[in-house]
Amino acid sequence: MENEIVNRVAQSPLITINLEDFYADGERVLFDISTNLFEGLILREKDFREFLKVHDWSNYKDKHVAISCSTDAIIPTWAYMLLTVKLEPYAKTIVYGDLSKLEEELFKRSIKEIDPSAYKGKKIVIKGCSKVNVPDAIYVEVTRMLSPFVSSLMYGEPCSTVPIYKAPKQ
Repeated sequence: MENEIVNRVAQSPLITINLEDFYADGERVLFDISTNLFEGLILREKDFREFLKVHDWSNYKDKHVAISCSTDAIIPTWAYMLLTVKLEPYAKTIVYGDLSKLEEELFKRSIKEIDPSAYKGKKIVIKGCSKVNVPDAIYVEVTRMLSPFVSSLMYGEPCSTVPIYKAPKQ
């Protein structure tokens, strides 16, 4: 079998980590406090507390919620705290910030499952293409987590990688 095709990628010692596997399921929701502002500028405590009483918080059951304000209004910190108290019994996740901040936080929580010591001395490829948008901050965090343990860290696909880190020879 002189002309036998050999899949060198399959035979290589490379381990691929697909960050897409750490995507947290569930609906993402942005709670924009600006809808509660008087004339789009001022948060009135009495009106806001009344809204908090009558709003149907069960709509946020099992959802990932980002709370923020899309306008330049100055929102007192206690308003975000009150929202959190109302959302806590229902939401899976609550973060302060926009939906991209929420996504980053969800990934950060999920990649904590990675035991970096399990990759000691291994050659790792962090998969580059995925069906979900993996925030750049997560690639940074995984690099930080793994580089003290791995012999090499690469980005991309096993057949076409970009070298990121190589441990010094001992």
